Amino acid sequence: MKPATWPNAHPETGRLLHVEPRAGRFSDAHVADLPSLLRAGDLLVVNDAATLPASLPGRTESGERIELRLMSREPDDTWTAVLFGAGDWRKRTEDRPPPPVLPVGTRFIVGGLTARVVEVLPPSPRLLRVAFAETGAALWAALYRGGRPVQYAYTGGPLALWHVQTVYGARPWAVEAPSAGLPLTGSLLLGLRRRGVALASLTHAAGLSSTGDEALDSALPRPERSDIPRATVDAVEHTRAAGGRVVAVGTTVVRALEGRAARHGGRLVAGEGTTDLLLGPGYVPRVVHGLLTGVHEPGSSHHALLQSFAPLPLLREAAAHAEAQGYLGHEFGDSCLLLDA
Repeated sequence: MKPATWPNAHPETGRLLHVEPRAGRFSDAHVADLPSLLRAGDLLVVNDAATLPASLPGRTESGERIELRLMSREPDDTWTAVLFGAGDWRKRTEDRPPPPVLPVGTRFIVGGLTARVVEVLPPSPRLLRVAFAETGAALWAALYRGGRPVQYAYTGGPLALWHVQTVYGARPWAVEAPSAGLPLTGSLLLGLRRRGVALASLTHAAGLSSTGDEALDSALPRPERSDIPRATVDAVEHTRAAGGRVVAVGTTVVRALEGRAARHGGRLVAGEGTTDLLLGPGYVPRVVHGLLTGVHEPGSSHHALLQSFAPLPLLREAAAHAEAQGYLGHEFGDSCLLLDA
């Protein structure tokens, strides 16, 4: 499927493929039609994590060019990150040269920050836990000064940080944009509220989607942290009790809600936590009824996640239709709603 190469200046005009799993059918619409596809009493849950400038170019002490892409912030204020060799986003990740091996204790400079390797993690010597010499406000100031958004070779030019933010982004937890929410403009969200659709949010630390390292990519997504407010738990419980539908905006929201429920015997609990839940064939959601996401190709890891909501033959047929009709994929592409009418 052809990727979208740049953010849509009017994202509500993007195409929306509506897949109805139980009915076994799909139809073409637009993102602007979302208020008519949901109904009063439904609940839309978004991931309000803002996107970090998580791509940090730099050099080793011996002068070799490298790039460090942050993956997650750890409780002890270290960071899990992936090391790349020379080059930048203009070259496909799988075509980048391998980075130098950096043993524990190695120091290097990225994005103007001084980093030290604390641990080399399985399954790849490229997966590191690093500590920065800078802390507190100095660390965050340097990160926003020297870092850039993570982006891939199919994009048409250098992205600014604002290109990868949702309109409701809050705490900077995500290293890649929770992209399912990018088409949700303020006017569209207002239209949903006027329709009687309730809105709720959580914060989930969306990680990297691709590294170009086969061993690493097969282990994605890694465990990710989330914070689910009490108000969101109450909204989910009220919606379900009243017969409404809980619709997640993005697989990160599904992972946060379903992962939390799985850890507590099916009960949704407020607060911070970490999930290692892997969505896919055979998983039956306990909390979420539907999903708004991007248009994903069969065989991709994101497409496998959709099998928690719809059977594979229907998903393949819908994907073939989307490709034939010129739908665009990846983070700035068109959308897909998996929800029965």
